[in-house]
Amino acid sequence: MVARTKRVGVVNVAVVGLGWWGCHIIERFSNLTGSPIRVHLAVERIPDKVLNFVRRHKLEIMGDYERALDRSDIDAVILTTPHGQHEEQVIQAATAGKHVFCEKPLTLSQESAQRMVTCCNGAKVVLGIGHERRFEPAMLALRKLVDDGTLGTILHVESAFSHDKLADLPVDDWRAAPEHGPAVAMTGMGIHLTDSWIQMFGPVEQVFAERARRVTALSTGDVVCVQARFASGMTGFLSALLVTPFFMRYHVFGSLGWAQVIDTAHPDSSEHTAQLTVQTRAGKRWLENYEGIDAVVVNLETFAMAVLGQTEYPVPTEELIQNIAVLDAIGRSFESGQAERVS
Repeated sequence: MVARTKRVGVVNVAVVGLGWWGCHIIERFSNLTGSPIRVHLAVERIPDKVLNFVRRHKLEIMGDYERALDRSDIDAVILTTPHGQHEEQVIQAATAGKHVFCEKPLTLSQESAQRMVTCCNGAKVVLGIGHERRFEPAMLALRKLVDDGTLGTILHVESAFSHDKLADLPVDDWRAAPEHGPAVAMTGMGIHLTDSWIQMFGPVEQVFAERARRVTALSTGDVVCVQARFASGMTGFLSALLVTPFFMRYHVFGSLGWAQVIDTAHPDSSEHTAQLTVQTRAGKRWLENYEGIDAVVVNLETFAMAVLGQTEYPVPTEELIQNIAVLDAIGRSFESGQAERVS
């Protein structure tokens, strides 16, 4: 993707959707100095419900997304809106010449993802995505072991991401509605794991997925598990649970060794650290500890630097589309009870 060159050092953004995550992003940037991102505007369909929040952060707020896109003082939008709205909002922003950072999942079907990418490429705007695991030091170190051959031929990956932040989600919350995804655990957590799969190992060819409802009243359940086969021939398994205490593990098995990353706390926590363990067939074993970073900020600032023409945004658009194709196939497998091919 070719980013438009912007000749100033700051990208003025509008945060669209002031629910939990939109407010979280504004909080993250509220005390930063020297950042290439400036939160310049908040957009919320019902402004009255967040007036105290925006006043505390000295932000202008408006309720009309289209009017925000008409603003010449806005360079980009950060979308923290329901998944089902993303396609229309991304295309509106790109058509208006605004760069777009979209929270995950990008959208809910492969065809929709393709339309969004095509529009952004045609408008020459940067399309960013909220997949922060790509920027975490422990995950970057693990990817290096995969890429440099330390682990040999990769045979299998097992990954798990679970937490209870949404354990008390009301049944009428938009995240729980089937039209906003096949399962909250998949769109909230599992989608990060499949993104890491694609980044490290390339396209997924086939998935078999199951979901279960054990505790919550949510129609799409609280447990997701997915078995996968990659185009390379390797296999994978992921799990995502909605009501258990935090757990995150990413374990790669190769012909010459294995490596795993275990996180101690949710990545958005100030107590987040990660441990990388490596074991080789030659008997060598080592551990490396990594302090947590604010990967949400790093991702957004990397997006801003791409808008400024200082770097390329490091998430290829073909990987954005591939990840949504995997999500699409997982949803079909939930319904069919069979393995489904990824287009």
